[in-house]
Formats: sequence, C-alpha cells, structure tokens
Amino acid sequence: MSREVTVGLVLAALLLVAAAVGAVVLTVRLVRARRLLRDAGIPLTHKAAYWGALLYVISPVDLLPDPVYLDDIGVLLLALRTLHSAASRGKGELD
Repeated sequence: MSREVTVGLVLAALLLVAAAVGAVVLTVRLVRARRLLRDAGIPLTHKAAYWGALLYVISPVDLLPDPVYLDDIGVLLLALRTLHSAASRGKGELD
C-alpha cells in the first residue's frame, strides 16, 4: 500500500471518529435538555421533536449509513434548537 493511500485511510478514519464523537456529544446534550420538557409551558410539538430526534439517533434506519453521522447530527441540532427556542419563549412569558 502506498503512503498516500495509508494517509488517506487514516484521515478518513479520524473524520469518522470525529463525526461519531460529535453525534454522541449532541445526543448527551439532547438528553440533558429533557429537563426543559418538565416545564408546563412547552407545547407538545416541541416534546415530539425531542422524542423524534432521540428515536432517530438510536433507530437502525437512517438517511445515510451509520458510519456517516451527518444526518444524526443534523436531526440532533434541529431538536436542540427547537427546545432552546421553546424554553426561551417560555421564560419570556413567565417574566
């Protein structure tokens, strides 16, 4: 195997590991965001976004194969953004 191929494989492996770590970090953040759901002011649609994202991440059916976590990361970011905006609006209404 040539040196260029070896370097390419190592870089691809590092990229896959970085994507997997990113997906895990976002999943942990989403699980921690669960406490936002305990607030009575968060509508059912935002709760559905949380549970839908969590189910998508652990589901064996993906838009992209599992070595590529870009779809998982996108779904997690969308759910976190949805929960964050709902929590911000809920706090604004309480003030």
